Amino acid sequence: MTTHETTALPTGQMQPIRNDNLLISFTTEFLRIWDTAGSRAKPAAFWRPTPPADVLPGYFPLGDVAVTDSENITGRHVVAVVCEAATPSADPTKGSALRRPDDYELIWRDTGTGSKKDGAIWRPIPPQGYVALGSVCSDGHGKPSLNAVRCVRDDLLIASGLSESVWTDKGSRGRQSISAWSAVPPSPPLDEIHLAPGTFVGFEGYNRPANFPVYSLRIPILLETNTRPAAPVLDSEIPPAIQTPEHPTYTARLPWFTVKDPELSPPQQHSRSPEYLLQRTDHYQLVGHCHNEDNNKTVRWTAPRMQKNDSLRLFTYATSIGFGTQWQSNLHRPFLFSARLNNDFTQCETQSNEWLNPAPIEVAAIVAKNSSIAVYLTQSTYRLLRADGTQVANDVCYTDSKNLHFSVYTPPQSNATVAPAEAAPLQSTTVDHAADNAVPALPASTELPVPTDSVP
Repeated sequence: MTTHETTALPTGQMQPIRNDNLLISFTTEFLRIWDTAGSRAKPAAFWRPTPPADVLPGYFPLGDVAVTDSENITGRHVVAVVCEAATPSADPTKGSALRRPDDYELIWRDTGTGSKKDGAIWRPIPPQGYVALGSVCSDGHGKPSLNAVRCVRDDLLIASGLSESVWTDKGSRGRQSISAWSAVPPSPPLDEIHLAPGTFVGFEGYNRPANFPVYSLRIPILLETNTRPAAPVLDSEIPPAIQTPEHPTYTARLPWFTVKDPELSPPQQHSRSPEYLLQRTDHYQLVGHCHNEDNNKTVRWTAPRMQKNDSLRLFTYATSIGFGTQWQSNLHRPFLFSARLNNDFTQCETQSNEWLNPAPIEVAAIVAKNSSIAVYLTQSTYRLLRADGTQVANDVCYTDSKNLHFSVYTPPQSNATVAPAEAAPLQSTTVDHAADNAVPALPASTELPVPTDSVP
């Protein structure tokens, strides 16, 4: 069962979420199929999602929705609906994403409950290789139409747990007994979202079902990559100006329901910002520069880290998005989900989380006589944007201490005869000193810079 909202949702076209040849969208329009009016059971109503044909043509429900009151949920309740994509699966051995059920199996009839009108609850029987994600209610005791719902190909789903009971007919004195439950998504792998469909599954009896599989939808997190900024090259004794990147280096596209927006309620998110963009922009920052006219000498610099534990904590509190961990729904969300970003994108390691390291970065280098050296590190800024480009929460910054870029400039010798192309030899290298404490290869007359975490 999902939470209720009082803000009405305007109807509008929005880009669906895609996983292979499955399209996922959302509707706020429902048709009441049956309710417990007149019954001695606790109040409940069963609604069928009805995606509008002009906005969501070809979309079907995954099952019916159970709520524990009799109020109209249209316009204040959100549920996932699905459609077959126009293009087939990327894997030619796989079939369509959706199939209609082969038949229905009766779970429960209202006989003996005293309800004002007849109703029944059915379990769709899926074709082989497909899964039914929700039960279906009928107005009367006859079977629902086979076109009432769609079953989903099993590789597009993930086995899930069960929530607490949504509703039971306990006390109705009916000839049969039933309890309604919903799916709870498991922890996802990197770059994936698990979304509970928002439907209910009915079981005979009141005890928690044992070993009955329920499922959630699998949704990949789309990560777009642009060209990384070019490393600065020292072509004189003075360091060049650092160019501001024109585009973010990485962009993670997050569906609206995975983000807590401090300024929008979930229904407003659904209508006004169906997608959020978490952008990471990398840029080089000068750590230090030295021009040496004397004998070889060692120079040292200290660079502060931009990441602050409090800043990351406040960002997660404001948006719910987790770095290096999963995040999931809470009581204020429309339905249950779990999500996790790639550790490379968030720069979170499994063994050591540098986001929590406040120590400044110490760098040492040996500069040859009559040479100049500039040392750079990479800083990343994370920014969360709504679909209209407005920002959510504050920026979060991170300094990468593992990769240092050294650029060396040696001017031409006055007594040397060199070709014009060799008049100003340059040397630039990037050092991954976390991997094996490697150092850059410099000209033969130049001793090597040494990046360190701790300089004596």
